[in-house]
Amino acid sequence: MAQIKRTANAVWHGTGKDGSGTLSTQSATLANVPYSFVARFGDGKGTNPEELIAAAHAGCFSMQLSFLLTAANFPPDELKTGAVLIMESEGGGWKIAVVELTLVAKVPGITADKFQEIAAQAKAMCPVSKVLNAEVRLNASLG
Repeated sequence: MAQIKRTANAVWHGTGKDGSGTLSTQSATLANVPYSFVARFGDGKGTNPEELIAAAHAGCFSMQLSFLLTAANFPPDELKTGAVLIMESEGGGWKIAVVELTLVAKVPGITADKFQEIAAQAKAMCPVSKVLNAEVRLNASLG
């Protein structure tokens, strides 16, 4: 069985509400990027785990869809995917309840039905979709 490992690190200083931290990734795309309570639950500067999950989900889905479309002889010209991650309070904590993916695609020669079929496959096969314990909604259109 093939295996791929990706790593990231978080450093946090202080209390949950008043503290702050940094996030770094193996690729150095994120290198000591700040995150905090205010960035996570308000409008503060910096990133947050949920924003990063939304970005990862949009990227993962788009790449999975590109592979599937190409395999079906419909290589895409462009796939634009937005992801909205919705958190809900639950029992004194928070949970990721829903991720809404919105896709606008340029795929020459594909019918609307075939496009919807392949997009649904990509949603189900995307590794990020699989790992989330949340509803994943997809609104896909050809543009």
